[in-house]
Formats: sequence, structure tokens, C-alpha cells
Amino acid sequence: MSKQQKIDELDRQLLSFRQQKDELDAETDRLAERRDKLNDKFKALRTGIAELRDARDRANEKVQELKQKREVTHSKALARIEELAKLRQQVKTLAKKRPSRNQQLLQKEFEAIEWKIQTTSLSVQEERELVEKVKQIETQLNVHKKLEQLRQKALELQTELKALDMERKLCHEQLTQIARTSQEIHQKMLAKIAESKEAKAEADAIHRQFLQTIEKAKQARKSMAALLAQIKQVKGEIHKEELEEKKQSEEAFRGELEQQARAKLKRGEKLSWEEFQVLAEKGMGAQD
Repeated sequence: MSKQQKIDELDRQLLSFRQQKDELDAETDRLAERRDKLNDKFKALRTGIAELRDARDRANEKVQELKQKREVTHSKALARIEELAKLRQQVKTLAKKRPSRNQQLLQKEFEAIEWKIQTTSLSVQEERELVEKVKQIETQLNVHKKLEQLRQKALELQTELKALDMERKLCHEQLTQIARTSQEIHQKMLAKIAESKEAKAEADAIHRQFLQTIEKAKQARKSMAALLAQIKQVKGEIHKEELEEKKQSEEAFRGELEQQARAKLKRGEKLSWEEFQVLAEKGMGAQD
């Protein structure tokens, strides 16, 4: 293989490596773009995950608050139920002592006797009897009044129990709804975590491809540099050979010119300027 053929072959190899490097550079840019987009997606997903986690935690805090409120309401209700049971027992016990006549009749009789004592002239014995009777009626009235107070208190406790039950039910409804919302948020967060892991894994895989492609491009550039060095070397050799050939050709021409000049001198013919110079360089005068 001639040196020129070798240069042509090296040029073909150089072109192949240059095409390979260009393709690798384009692939590197494409991989970098895909990797960066995936990393941006990963960052956006992580931000979304943090927001969902905060929302879930706030919902869970609200659930705990409602649970505590429900427990407090339940404790209050239990206390009121116990109080109501005791009150009903008191009513039951006191009801056994309730007079046969109702409160209105007793009150009228009480007021009538009081009026009689105040407006009628009575003997000491009559007045003593009436005062005693007033005390008896007053005792019976007190039983009626106490029963009325206990019933009123019972009604108040029942009303409070209804309000506590409504509050408990409302707490439970809110708690159930918020707990359901918290679970939905948690599921969305888990889905985003899975998606973010997938995006990160893909981004990392593409980054490894990116590094491998950069290394391949680097090797291609090294091969190109080596080929360029070889081409330069071979071209240098060719140039050197061409200079040598040129020198040899010039020396041959000058040898022929010298012989021609010498022949002219012998014949006594006139020399040309080139012939004269050749003989002069050889140290021979025209007179020789």
C-alpha cells in the first residue's frame, strides 16, 4: 500500500469516527434533555408530595382534635346519665311520700288557714291547732315543690343529654369525613411517591447512559486525534520524499546541464547563463 493509499484509508477511518462522534454528541444532548426533564418532574413531584403530606397531617391533627372532643362529650354524657339516674331514684323515693291531694288544693287550703289565723279571733287552742295544720300542709307542699324541682332538673338533664348526643354525632360525622379525606390524600401521596421513584430511577439510568455516551465520544475524539497524527506523519513522510525526489531530479538535471556545458566548451561554443552557473558552482571557469 502506497503512502497516499494509506492516507486515503486513514481519511476514511477519520470520517467514520467523526460521524460516530457527531452521532454520540447528538445522543448526549438528547439524553441530557431527557434526564433534565425527568429531574424537573421528580422535583415537581416531591413538592406535590410535601404539600399532600402537610394536608394529610393537618387532617390527622383535626381527626385527633375531634376524637378528643368526642371523648369529652362522651364523658360528659356519662356523667349526666349517672346524675339523671340518681335524680330519678330520688323522684321515685320522694314520690312515695307525695300527698294524696294535689299541690293546688293544698296551696288553697294553706292560704285559707293563713288568712283565717290572721283575720279571725281564735282561742289559743284553736290557733295552736290551725298552726299545726299549716305546718302539716306546708310539709306536704314542700314534697310537691321538691318533686317539681327534681322533675325540672331531670328535664334539663335530658335536654343537655340530647344536645351532647347531637354534638357527639356531629363530631363522629366530621371525624369520619376528615379521616376518609386523610386516607384519600395519603393514597394520592403514595401514588406520587411511587411516580417520583420511577422518574428518579429513569433519570439515573439515563444519566448513566449519558456518562457512557460521553466516554464513547471521548474515545472517538482520541481515535480521531491518533488518526490525524498518523495522517500528519504520513504526509510529512510524503513531503520529505517529494523533496528528496525533487533534489535528485534537480541534481540529475544539473548533471546533464554540466555535461552539456562541458561539451560546448570543448567545441568552443558559447554557454548559456544556466550552463555557466553550473560550471561556476563546480569551481570551473568558462576559460577551462
